[in-house]
Amino acid sequence: MSVWRRLNLEGRAGLVLLLALVLMALLAPWIVPGDPLAIVGEPLARPFASQAHWLGTDRLGRDVLSELLYGTRTTLLVAFFSAAAALVIGSLVGTLAGFLGGIADAVLMRVTEAFQTVPGFLLALATISVTGPSVPTLILAISLGTWTQAARVTRAEVLSLRERDFVAAARTLGMRPLEIAFREILPNAFGPAASLAAISVAAAILIEAALSFLGFGDPNRVTWGSMIAEGRTVLRAAPYLSIVPGLALVVTVLSVHLIGRGLSRSERFLQP
Repeated sequence: MSVWRRLNLEGRAGLVLLLALVLMALLAPWIVPGDPLAIVGEPLARPFASQAHWLGTDRLGRDVLSELLYGTRTTLLVAFFSAAAALVIGSLVGTLAGFLGGIADAVLMRVTEAFQTVPGFLLALATISVTGPSVPTLILAISLGTWTQAARVTRAEVLSLRERDFVAAARTLGMRPLEIAFREILPNAFGPAASLAAISVAAAILIEAALSFLGFGDPNRVTWGSMIAEGRTVLRAAPYLSIVPGLALVVTVLSVHLIGRGLSRSERFLQP
């Protein structure tokens, strides 16, 4: 059964919105060719006042539509890779903690709790302050602040799976402990952790926007957060400079949220 058929109505609506955003990001070089940071017109041109600049220009004369589409690429790139990295880190830590038990479990859970005591945004902010702003650094910083929940969920699943018959059969066949953990147990425990992907993606989007708003984003890339920060300086004269990327953020987070709700509430998704 396809993912589309498994989703309920709100999940499908979210998937359509997200796919539209992904398509916009992929087609950005063809929709608005050229450098999005290039000055192409008069400053603060109003939206729809010119066919050349549908969403107007910012205070430096850069095309807002071009910035918006290229900002979509940056936002989705950081969000998806951050969520994936967080799931991988969390799944590995949770699997090792749950399968090995004892001292290893205690140490890994204390490390997890230590990371949980620091808000993810502050941890990302501190990481970027030390390493410098760039897309890889953003991905690393956000994933370091969001992997703990996946670790706890995976550990709980591993604890319930490690005494099952198929694990005992693997031991009987002479498989090594780590081989059993990652080849037999982790694939069965990964499902519940993967269900956190929607939450991880939404959190990454908001954290990336907040960091860019504060000036900790990649200076060589356009981001929605930097667009909102740029528009703040001329908010009364040109409120659209902040409203447009703000609406894009709302739509993106809403689409991810709808997909997550659709997956969790659809009865058909829960059926084999």
